[in-house]
Amino acid sequence: MEYNRCGKSGLLLPQISLGLWHNFGSVDNFENGENIVKEAFDKGITHFDLANNYGPIPGSAETNFGKILKNNFQGNLRDEMVIATKAGYKMWEGPYGEWGSRKYLISSLNQSLKRMNLEYVDIFYSHRFDPNTPLEETMMALDYAVRSGKALYAGISNYPAEQTKKATEILKQLGTPCLIHQEKYSMFVRNCEEGLLNVLDEKGVGCIAFSPLAQGLLTDKYLKGVPKNSRASNPNGHLQLEEISEEKVTKIVALNGIAKNRNQSLAQMALAWLLKDNRITSVLIGASSVGQLNNNIDSLQNLDFTADELNAIENILK
Repeated sequence: MEYNRCGKSGLLLPQISLGLWHNFGSVDNFENGENIVKEAFDKGITHFDLANNYGPIPGSAETNFGKILKNNFQGNLRDEMVIATKAGYKMWEGPYGEWGSRKYLISSLNQSLKRMNLEYVDIFYSHRFDPNTPLEETMMALDYAVRSGKALYAGISNYPAEQTKKATEILKQLGTPCLIHQEKYSMFVRNCEEGLLNVLDEKGVGCIAFSPLAQGLLTDKYLKGVPKNSRASNPNGHLQLEEISEEKVTKIVALNGIAKNRNQSLAQMALAWLLKDNRITSVLIGASSVGQLNNNIDSLQNLDFTADELNAIENILK
C-alpha cells in the first residue's frame, strides 16, 4: 500500500480507503463485515470511513464497527487507524436531527463516539452543505469538535465549489484548517472536475472520492443484465434499476474491453483512472466480501495509462 499526503497536512492516507456505507449494518452478516475490516487493515488500508446514518438501521454500522474494534484492535492498534465519521443527513426525528446546525453536529458526534466506544475520531465531517444555516455556524461546530479533542481533523463532504472555498477560508480563520473534502467521483459522475478539484488544489485540501465504481456499475456485474445479489436488486441499496440504461451498458462493455487489454478488471481500471490525478488523495471503496476487497486493492498494481488509453476512455464516456 502506498500512502498519499492529504492536502497540505501532515496526515498520510492510503491510496484506497474502506467505506462502511453498505454491508456493515444490522441487516448484514456481522462476521463477514468483521473479516473485511481485518483483511483491509492487514493489506495496509488504515483509513475507515463511516457516518452517523450508515446502516441500515441508521447508526448500526458505527455500532458494528465499534464491536469489530473491541474484538480485534485493542491497545496501540487504534493509533494505526484513521477513523472518520460524519453528520448532515437525517439521523433522528424532530428539529435537531439533520443538516448543519451546531446543535445537531455536536450531538451527533457525541452519539457516534458512544456507538463506536471511542474517545475521538480522526476526521469529523459536515456531511452536506446546509443552505439554511450560516456557514460560520457549521464551521464553528467543526472547529469545536477539534478543539475539544473529540476529533483530530475537520472535513466537509458534498459541498459545491463556491461553498467549499468559503468553508475552507472560515476554518482557516478559526485556526482549524479543512483537511479533506469527500465528493462523489467516478468515470460516470464527474461534476467535481467543473471547479471543485481546482478549489481544493488551491486551498491545499485533500480529496477522497466516494462511489468510485458508480455503485457497482463500473464492474463486470452488469455486463449481462442485473444479477440477483447486486445493489440494483437490493431494496436497501442506492442504485436504481432505471440507472442501468442500454446506453450505460454499452459504455460499460466498451470500458471493460479497454480494461481487459490492460490486464485489469473494469473495477480495477476505474479505481486506477481516479488515482492518476494527483489531486485525489484516496479512493473510498465498499466491499461485500474479502475477495471483492482484494480485487479492488489489486488495482494498485497498474496505475499508469497511455495517452491512447485515456483518449479511448474519454471517447466512450462522451
